[in-house]
Amino acid sequence: MSKETKTLHPGALAGLAIGALATIVVAGNMLVGTLGLGHKTLDLTEDKIHSLSDGTKAILGDLAAPVVIRYYATRSTDYMPEELKLHMRRVDDLLAEYQNLAKGKLKIENLDPQPDTDAEDAANLDGISGQQINNDNLYFGIAVSCLDRTTTIPFLDPRDETMLEYNISRAIAEVSATRKPTIGFMSALPIAGGAPTMPGQQAEQPWVIYNQLSQSYNIEDLTMTPGEIDPEKYSVVLMMHPAEITPEAEFAIDQYVLKGGTVIACVDPYSVTAQMIGGGNPMMGQPGAPTTSTLPTLMKAWGVDMTTTQSVGDASYKTKMSGDRTGLAVLSVPQDGMPQKDSIVTKDLNSVVFFLAGGMTPTGGSGVAIDTLIHSSKEAGLVDNMPASQLDPRLATQFRPDGKSYDLVLHLHGKFKSAFPEGDPAKAAAKNATPEDEEKPEETPENETSTALTQAEADGNVFLISDVDAFYDQFSYAVQRLGTMQIAQPINGNSSLLFNLIDQAASSTHLIGSRSRSATSRPFTVFSELEAKANQRVGEKIAEFEAQAEEAQQRLNELQSQKSKGSELYLTPEQEKEIRNLRQQEVDARKQVRELQKDLRREKDRIAGSIIAWNIAGVPAVIVLLGGALLIFRRTATRAR
Repeated sequence: MSKETKTLHPGALAGLAIGALATIVVAGNMLVGTLGLGHKTLDLTEDKIHSLSDGTKAILGDLAAPVVIRYYATRSTDYMPEELKLHMRRVDDLLAEYQNLAKGKLKIENLDPQPDTDAEDAANLDGISGQQINNDNLYFGIAVSCLDRTTTIPFLDPRDETMLEYNISRAIAEVSATRKPTIGFMSALPIAGGAPTMPGQQAEQPWVIYNQLSQSYNIEDLTMTPGEIDPEKYSVVLMMHPAEITPEAEFAIDQYVLKGGTVIACVDPYSVTAQMIGGGNPMMGQPGAPTTSTLPTLMKAWGVDMTTTQSVGDASYKTKMSGDRTGLAVLSVPQDGMPQKDSIVTKDLNSVVFFLAGGMTPTGGSGVAIDTLIHSSKEAGLVDNMPASQLDPRLATQFRPDGKSYDLVLHLHGKFKSAFPEGDPAKAAAKNATPEDEEKPEETPENETSTALTQAEADGNVFLISDVDAFYDQFSYAVQRLGTMQIAQPINGNSSLLFNLIDQAASSTHLIGSRSRSATSRPFTVFSELEAKANQRVGEKIAEFEAQAEEAQQRLNELQSQKSKGSELYLTPEQEKEIRNLRQQEVDARKQVRELQKDLRREKDRIAGSIIAWNIAGVPAVIVLLGGALLIFRRTATRAR
């Protein structure tokens, strides 16, 4: 007898295959989780909305000490709004991406604060309060800690989705900083306060904006004659009205920028503030601060031109002043004058008010990128400083716009070239001042080689603002003094503009120029266009029907009026026919509306079906094609051997 080979039933083979496939899937998931590959993605979206920015990646790469993010989110509740649930999943994915890129330097602690739990106590200690929804306290915020520093985002508002990455990255940069950021300060005005100019007078108080900055940063006065400025020490150099700046001071700024420093310079063709509080003592022959400030050598090398004898007047952005006077050169610039719609600096500013600001014009040739953050309208032109400062009413009739916009705030960034290719002007002046009959210092290798930079060692950043008055107390705050206490309330977006610039630069150079993210909720433009066209057609029919109905109502009102006067109301055959026709028109119009709505739904279903079909079948089809191509390639290679 021959032994028959036993074979498995086809059903058993299928069961084994399914079991093997399930085992492979589970093992693969476990392997991916173990190796930390679960968040390796390929972002094919238009604006890379699922990818972290280069600035965030650089911040995570620079972490020297571990950072902990305590993520408070109430998940076990039935009262969480659907919008928050969707946003919560986006935050989950974003934080997972942060953790993946930090390479062990960032830890996410997920906490679900329930009533009377340790998680709720931790949230309260971190300053994260719950949101009352349907009498339930819901938590949705984060606390970021590094060593002994902590900062919080109390509530992750879905409406601020585009700012989510920036806010988290800024928080990480703040807590991971090894020291409190230091601002180098330069000004020809007594912005930091000062001693009384005459005996018996009170000391001058610092500007409100200076006081507020000093609460968050170390501010060191570099004076108007600084020496070498180290970018490792000074996160930002803030120049406010650098009137009569010397070439030596400009050279110090030049070298600081070439080493990768950040400068915020508020220059001014005519400072009303300098005229008001410039100090000086005429009786003692001490002049006050000049009303004009600029950076003559630097701005020319940076490719920016600004005249100092005229200010920008704007027929569109002019401001109504007290006494029913018009400030043609007092510009209230709305969001329309802020072209960088995704810029963190200007994104949330409603308006910024400038007082006799200079008109800056990029001339090119500097080799750096120049972005306009704020500009005038095209109904702008240049007006003389003196009549503009006096609110001369004749300007309104004499003013003629140039037909172009002038830049008021610029961001220059990139690798700068030195504005002093010959080196330190102080050394050149000393050398030229040596009399011919005196023996000049012997040239040695040490002094033959200049240490001055002519090319940038790192990318630098310069923000130019063509007005300093915008940040004076009287023009940017409503100030109330209660005894020794001062309460200041911003009256426009001026202070926020300066704070946004400094916060970006001082938190981390990687945040400078950051853009807000695109929202993950994208509009269905094709659907919207179809719906708009259909609504237009439907609207025309509805308007036509309403006109017919109104005409019929007027006719019936006339008949009713005749009846109220005592006459018998009889409808003629023509009138009855008219009413029947109107009713038929009403039915036809409603039918057409329904048909259009059906057509719209069918068109939307067709497009949605195509998208779903591509999502379901498109990717597998591509994989099948790639697999077929690989199979053909291998067979060809095998035959060749």
